[in-house]
Amino acid sequence: MLHLRLIVPADRTQAVLHLVENTVGTTHLAVLTGAAREPRGDVILCDVAREAADGLLHELRALGIDRDGSIAVENVDLSLSARADKAEKDAPGEGADAVLWESLTDATHEESTLSVTYLAFLTLATMIAACGVVLDNAILIVGAMAVGPEFGPLAGICTALVRRAPRLAWRSLLALVVGFAVAMAATVGFSLFMDAVGLFDAAALTADRPNTNFIYRPDWFSFVVAVLAGIAGVLSLTSAKSGALVGVAISVTTVPAAANAAVAFGYRSYKQAWGSTEQLLLNLAGIVVAGTLTLLAQKLFWARQRQR
Repeated sequence: MLHLRLIVPADRTQAVLHLVENTVGTTHLAVLTGAAREPRGDVILCDVAREAADGLLHELRALGIDRDGSIAVENVDLSLSARADKAEKDAPGEGADAVLWESLTDATHEESTLSVTYLAFLTLATMIAACGVVLDNAILIVGAMAVGPEFGPLAGICTALVRRAPRLAWRSLLALVVGFAVAMAATVGFSLFMDAVGLFDAAALTADRPNTNFIYRPDWFSFVVAVLAGIAGVLSLTSAKSGALVGVAISVTTVPAAANAAVAFGYRSYKQAWGSTEQLLLNLAGIVVAGTLTLLAQKLFWARQRQR
């Protein structure tokens, strides 16, 4: 269940009440007349089944409540109520499958912001992966994958394509391109410093590296894994199962490929640098394609659910 707290201008209270009362899957409706001071209006509280929430939020925005009042949505972790159970039963579909498009857009907008924190995490992840590349250490590679925040902008691009939101697309693309450019440039400097103090060695980069040589040898399996990870990542975001994102992060070779390209470039091993770059681009493309198609499929599925 989700809990909605609405601040509604007094002249639209009856319209909102009519909307809430006629939406399947809503319950626990309460009205506090004149309780809101900034902005002025009535406060309306209600619970709604997750699978019915997206349509209700869309209608509330159509009434201008987000512009002239307020719409706040909270997850209800526990609701001991027979009415809540009935509301969830009456709502179409399953709550775990429901997509809250407004929540998804807001989340991806925040995650795709080109901030100092985002750049720091991506740069640190790339440097950790650089250490894993030189040491041929799979554990460091997996750790770097988990630290990297690049899935946020990738999900933002997928969401922007489906929702036709050019500002979100540009914001996400900027975060992705600038983020990797800064991280790779910093990692080139980091690898040269580590070489100067004797901790990195060009011979280690050109060795057999049985644990990490896949990073600069892209193949169809790379694309297949990226596609599967893109589907899993989008599903974890839309179903509010964020724990699955950790598995997605350690399934794709984006950060390790960027790190290997940076280290190889620093040692002028341009063939290996280009192979790593191909791996990076292949993974990014696979995630975007799969994520976009997954969102389109979910959008079509829920449109049919609402029609029923």
